[in-house]
Amino acid sequence: MSENAKMCNPAAIGLGGFAMTTFILQAHNLGWVGIGPVLWLGIVYGGTAQLIAGFLEFKTGNNFGFSAFTSYGAFWIALCGYVIAGTSPSFAKAFPVLKLTGTGLGWFLVVWTIYTAIMLIASMKHHSVLALIFLTLLIGFIGLDMKELAGSKAMGTFAAWDLIVCAGLAWYLMAHVIFADVGINLPVGKPWIK
Repeated sequence: MSENAKMCNPAAIGLGGFAMTTFILQAHNLGWVGIGPVLWLGIVYGGTAQLIAGFLEFKTGNNFGFSAFTSYGAFWIALCGYVIAGTSPSFAKAFPVLKLTGTGLGWFLVVWTIYTAIMLIASMKHHSVLALIFLTLLIGFIGLDMKELAGSKAMGTFAAWDLIVCAGLAWYLMAHVIFADVGINLPVGKPWIK
């Protein structure tokens, strides 16, 4: 490969994996689909493909993309593993420490809420669409925290709809990345912080 060969933008895959898996989980949370598609997409596309995108962002020197895609890829793999191991009677019997507990999922989500708040601040230096993705993601995590830790079903429903908007924004930004390569420029807005 020549030194001047063009490198693809890993965000195209990272954003796609994030958007699709976020959407399908909310479809599950709203009762539209079972857990199977969530787990498969979470492990393969939201998890593994995002991890790969993050590692490729590392090669470009993009700390934000590296952290976001690698971390959220790990989130999806961990969440799917937690659900698979935590809800399986045979796993619970063989490995009781892996059992899903009453507040375990809530606290799992809280630490991701903190991470997302940090990423929201950094996203504000990029452009409006990226900031909106992280703002809706943060709001969604807070709603899910309240659902899991306070038992608020209404907040869980609100979070699901909010995260569907988040997934749509991520798909829009994915389209922006892909379309830019063929000369179609979708607007992304100005940074919120100069």
